[in-house]
Amino acid sequence: MKETIVLHPVPGFHHMVSVVELGKLILQHHPHFSITILVPTMPLDTSTTTSSYINHISKTNLPITFFSLPSIPPLQETQDQVAMILEYMRLNASYVVDALQTMCLSSSILALITSSVYIYDGLDNLHIPTYYYFTSCASTLAILLHLPTLHNQTTKCFKDLNDTLLHVPGIPPIKASYMPQPLLDRDGPAYHYFFNYAYCMSKSKGVIVNTFDILEPQAINAIASGACISNGATPPIYSIGPLITDAKDQSGNSTSEALAWLDAQPSRSVVFLCFGSKGTFSEAQHEKIAHGLERSNQRFLWVVKSPKGSTSDQPQLEMLLPEGFLERTKGRGLVVKCWAPQNAILRHESVGGFVTHCGWNSLLEAVSYGVPIVAWPLYAEQHLNAVVLVEEMKLAIPIDTSTSMVSCKEGEEEGLVSAEEVEKKVR
Repeated sequence: MKETIVLHPVPGFHHMVSVVELGKLILQHHPHFSITILVPTMPLDTSTTTSSYINHISKTNLPITFFSLPSIPPLQETQDQVAMILEYMRLNASYVVDALQTMCLSSSILALITSSVYIYDGLDNLHIPTYYYFTSCASTLAILLHLPTLHNQTTKCFKDLNDTLLHVPGIPPIKASYMPQPLLDRDGPAYHYFFNYAYCMSKSKGVIVNTFDILEPQAINAIASGACISNGATPPIYSIGPLITDAKDQSGNSTSEALAWLDAQPSRSVVFLCFGSKGTFSEAQHEKIAHGLERSNQRFLWVVKSPKGSTSDQPQLEMLLPEGFLERTKGRGLVVKCWAPQNAILRHESVGGFVTHCGWNSLLEAVSYGVPIVAWPLYAEQHLNAVVLVEEMKLAIPIDTSTSMVSCKEGEEEGLVSAEEVEKKVR
């Protein structure tokens, strides 16, 4: 029987990329193994990005195969996208167990590496060593493992505690309002999912984390010592990062334009602004960013998406940005619509700074390539990432959102970062 390691990601393109990179790392150390990746399905997901990526990887010589799980009927749409993804993960759990039972007939499964806590209860009879793959930072993992302790210290939601400082072993004190977004409402379904992390982790053979020891020594040591879990065993922690996307696996219409433009710029002269696949701003914030970039006289490469509330996938730059902005900044600045090959850009010789939403993969890429960071967190666990990056790691400077209130003119939306702050930080 062939020996294989089974990887089970969370639904979504970026999670698929992450487990493929993990599979590549395993094969580097154990080339005689094979990798089987379970592909969860998301109803109503009409994007071809994931399928195209899977086809690309399948055409390589790597011993990586993909096993598609059965489709799940669409759920009722809700504004809580995290809750919907978690529900799909729960519904997928039985399909994962069925797939493993089928594979056991023809393969020797050496280990299952999963990103879902829902499947642990169904694995008892399969006797497969199971590890958990955590794609965010060790600091976030420390919070999740410590969540039951924090939960017992208050009856309030974190969102209602505002600037109250929370103390978690291994990380700097953090404002309650900066906790990862799914944890802000203790009555929400996402909160209850993550509340069970500590229990489920104790049942695993270990937790694999996409970080490295010299980047997060405090958090890693706190977890490994058992300080984060007050009641129960702490599983072994394996830091295997930085796992970052292979630039050769990136593609897109913006590739040649952005990289060709960078080729013509001086060394370390360009500030790259990119805010992830889900990072969007209002029209008013786009205008302030544009004014700040123009006044800075700094070379820049800016990835712009459609503003919040827009029904169009493609931003209308002439309408979204200040009149004449593109013409006035032509030559020293380039605005790219929707997407750019971030990995290839960050490793380019011309890039000297990165304004980012503080998604963990983006931070790993910037740190790996030695690019200075301006932290502008937007959602999910990004505020926590920014706090750790700025206060503990000393690897970034923060965008000061306190300037937003004083810079708002009558009739403007509140919470805007000022053009002056953008100008100051990109210089």
